[in-house]
Amino acid sequence: MIVLPSLGPLHLTQPRYNAVSLLRQIEHHRPGVVYLASYSPEGLGAKVWRDQHDLAMFALEPWAALRGVLLVALGDRAEALQAEAEHFLEYLGSMPRGEEAKQRFAEADRQIVEYLTVPRLPEEYASEGFLSGLRERLHVVRELAGEGPATGFREERMAAVAARLAELDADGSVVLVDVLDYPVLLEHLGAVGGPVPLEPNEAERARAVMDRAWRLEEDDAWGNLLAQLMEIDEAEARFLAAQVYLAAGQAEDAARLMEEVSRGDFSKPEYLPGYLLARLGQLYDLTGQRERALRAYRGVLALSWAPAEAREIALAGVRAPFRPQPEAEIR
Repeated sequence: MIVLPSLGPLHLTQPRYNAVSLLRQIEHHRPGVVYLASYSPEGLGAKVWRDQHDLAMFALEPWAALRGVLLVALGDRAEALQAEAEHFLEYLGSMPRGEEAKQRFAEADRQIVEYLTVPRLPEEYASEGFLSGLRERLHVVRELAGEGPATGFREERMAAVAARLAELDADGSVVLVDVLDYPVLLEHLGAVGGPVPLEPNEAERARAVMDRAWRLEEDDAWGNLLAQLMEIDEAEARFLAAQVYLAAGQAEDAARLMEEVSRGDFSKPEYLPGYLLARLGQLYDLTGQRERALRAYRGVLALSWAPAEAREIALAGVRAPFRPQPEAEIR
């Protein structure tokens, strides 16, 4: 059995273990089925991963559909149990000295995120060094409130998943699991395989460049990044190149490039249509084209699904023309 950790939105921080890297790990084993340890069948059917910014699933779902690979979710009420962690913190904040306790939880969470954003090679995630470090940080959360709502019932959920895998006789299969559930599931499964060394290919390198553009920072070499993006023949890369132009204050160049993307196929990844139309609406507002801006904003709202941020931009744009806040960056 091969067990692979998914980093959700934190794949953006991993050039060698991004969403394409993880998909390549799955492809390497040629599975007929991929078991999802951290989703329930209901959650998978509702595509809750879209609103959780689970970047691996944006790559995995269309790949599996194209190749006839089954995605089978094994978590029983996984999303409801995980939501208990958020409810717990809300309840905690209402208690005497609750804010102080919330701050301790926030610090523990910050340390986990900081640990997971250290760039690593794929095979490092299966190493005892990585796993012991993650267990130590997860243990801090358990020490604060014990196993249960504070941890999203992680122990209970992964014990049940391990039992299901045993019933299914899943030897030789691939299991995808949230990285926070990963060490707990491994403890229940015993010796299993994990990510292996693979030479990066062009798709993986392109994904790393695009991920860097999504995280655009002041100290990036924007000119070099823009040149790299323009070499990638994907709508998402052109959209991100327009974002770089916009961040540099070149709204007209950004609008020109964004319009060019909008005239082609920009349906994939699934988050791109919402983001592109929302940003295009803002660019039209910035360049004095209000009617075109309204059409773009309404295009976002007409989509069957769009990221929450894109919908918020569109709703605000319909109400009033977009104007950047003083000294605020437009990203």
